Amino acid sequence: MSPSSPSRYTLAVNFSLVYLFWGSTYLAIDIGVRHIPPALMCAIRFTIAGLIMLAFCLARGRNIRYSARQLVQFAIVGNLLLVGGNLTLAYSEIYIPSGLAALLIAITPLWFMVLDAILIGHHRVSTRGMVGLLLGFGGTFLLLWPQLTATGEVGKRELLWSIALIGGSLSWALGSVLSKKWQSGPPTFAGTGWQVLFAGVGNFIFATVNRDFGHARWTPSGIGAVVYLVIGGSLIGYTAYIYILGHAPMAKVSTYAYVNPVVAVFLGWLVLHEKIDRYILAGSAIVIASVILVTGATVTRKPQLQTAQTAAD
Repeated sequence: MSPSSPSRYTLAVNFSLVYLFWGSTYLAIDIGVRHIPPALMCAIRFTIAGLIMLAFCLARGRNIRYSARQLVQFAIVGNLLLVGGNLTLAYSEIYIPSGLAALLIAITPLWFMVLDAILIGHHRVSTRGMVGLLLGFGGTFLLLWPQLTATGEVGKRELLWSIALIGGSLSWALGSVLSKKWQSGPPTFAGTGWQVLFAGVGNFIFATVNRDFGHARWTPSGIGAVVYLVIGGSLIGYTAYIYILGHAPMAKVSTYAYVNPVVAVFLGWLVLHEKIDRYILAGSAIVIASVILVTGATVTRKPQLQTAQTAAD
């Protein structure tokens, strides 16, 4: 094992942190948006977390200076992940249950596979992977069936935000793949801090345009949700995610997407008494099965990459 290679124990701990804390953030977001507008909540969460991370690096004597190109890349990745992905999730949870939101986001690994093949090109999408992709979209269609057949305004609104959430998962996957593509070495805590801080700025811009500041209610529940999201979701969960993104194959990284919904659905049912109907049970089973197919598919490196690797060796 090379000095830069993480131990299995370190990887396992970081995977566990992502599974646990990100699974519970769906509940925290659901509670938070009932008191604080989504963009403002995300802006506060990510700005505080980013500043804490960079301050920690300075206190430890670590370098936080990067080239202009790297800072632009951090800004792009941070905003794709935490504005395009996370802000969309926060808005959607105003209209749809946190458990359903988590299940819809479970299709993220399908986007991972497609974008990884297109942008990085390390592998082909195998037949098993293609079957998984098609199955996943079928499961998503089943999850959305009650909204697709609804005639009332509430059902239509839930459908629109469910579709927006699928777009948000695409933004998240794109940010993740670009992060891996642009990464020249192991991910750094300072680099992650810049990503989070840039996302905070992006969310603040959105909150200002949307005039969110006058609509916030600073209740104990709302503040508590933000504190939990800063500590559990960003400082612990996001840092662990960036770590495994830099040290594990994309297929392994994406497994969080079918563990988190289990945690989210259970907590939504336990704490918020969210309904679990036959469509959610059947759709979630299909989506999770599809993700297992995709992430378990054989990765076939393209011939030119194999040749290049052999020559380099």
